[in-house]
Amino acid sequence: MDIIKVKDYQEMSEKACSHVINNIHRQDAPVLGLATGSTPEGLYKQLIEKYRQKKVSFEQTTTFNLDEYVGLENDDRNSYHYYMQEKLFNHIDISAEKANLPNGSAADLEQECRNYEAQIQQANGIDLQILGIGLNGHIGFNEPGVSFASRTHVVDLAASTREANARFFPSLEDVPTQAITMGIETIMESKAILLLVSGKQKTEAVARFVNGEISEGFPASVLQQHPQVTLIADEAALGEV
Repeated sequence: MDIIKVKDYQEMSEKACSHVINNIHRQDAPVLGLATGSTPEGLYKQLIEKYRQKKVSFEQTTTFNLDEYVGLENDDRNSYHYYMQEKLFNHIDISAEKANLPNGSAADLEQECRNYEAQIQQANGIDLQILGIGLNGHIGFNEPGVSFASRTHVVDLAASTREANARFFPSLEDVPTQAITMGIETIMESKAILLLVSGKQKTEAVARFVNGEISEGFPASVLQQHPQVTLIADEAALGEV
């Protein structure tokens, strides 16, 4: 594991942007795994700026998002489809056909999970997967106790995860109780992983991720077994490492 310590969120976002662009430039047809939430927003702003400066193009890039809430239509302001359009896709030259997210409003959710797995396989897998880490160690929406052998699946969201995401919704009651997420095994098949962490509230989770035992009770711990992980974290998040 390569650990890059940065001063703050801004520097984390800048370093992550350079890492992603370097990966894109190394590939003829790069495949990126994307995350949502507050952590990658700075990265996406940086990527948009570099695109406007003509330092990167996404024309040949295919993306797969980690997850989507169950029950939200794509145009719902709280869906990850909407998030990705607003935070990145509307501002770069990626083809709509190459920007993939699970369909959380699919009539058959199990079939949607199988279809999403097949799409990833057809793209020859993910070259670089961007991740954040939850306070309970979740990656994607893989909550503690999810099997390390899991593929894309429907998951019940932990109370702590729903509470953490409630700030994006009118109230806690409005936060969906389920999501479709890439499974742990799906994530681990990515050729490289970029883990971004910022803030004092993540200190304990980062320390457990770096130094703790590998356990399904703390999903991010499995990344210790991946051959190519880069952790970019700020001073506050690395306080106990």
